[in-house]
Amino acid sequence: MRTAAGIPGAKRVQRLGLIAAIGVGALAFTGCSAINQQSTTIVYSASDGVRMDMGHLELRNVMIVSNGNDAPGHVAGTFYNTSTSDITLTFSGDQGSQTEVTVKPGIPLVLNAANDKATLSTVKAAAGAMEVLQLRQSGGASDTGQLNVPVLNGTLNEYKELLPTATAVAAP
Repeated sequence: MRTAAGIPGAKRVQRLGLIAAIGVGALAFTGCSAINQQSTTIVYSASDGVRMDMGHLELRNVMIVSNGNDAPGHVAGTFYNTSTSDITLTFSGDQGSQTEVTVKPGIPLVLNAANDKATLSTVKAAAGAMEVLQLRQSGGASDTGQLNVPVLNGTLNEYKELLPTATAVAAP
């Protein structure tokens, strides 16, 4: 007695059924990416700071480290100049305090140490809040922008060394 497997054409039907099952499975597993955005294409700030592109400047992980409430604040972050000439970036805080840095072309400027000169004399926002920075770039092309940056204090060990220290003011 012959089984169905021995009947001519039965193997062909089994193969076609197997191919159809594989095709349905492949569509089921890949169908999710057809209707959902790929997470690797989403641009976001992966750390505590914020990001912004401004003309030829790319600002990454920008934050202010300060005790807040009218205390001095250190601007931290990484800045990339994609132009061929130096760009001076001026930061102005909510209360009018200013600081500036010069970003050389092709060389990332990393502000991450307490001895960097990017310190605002006063920061209006308390630690944990957001401070509005007015940005102005000069050199090459001029551009302006506004960036809401987080104000962090020395609660986390990685930011303790970034807190600005009070500087002595000479008495008249």
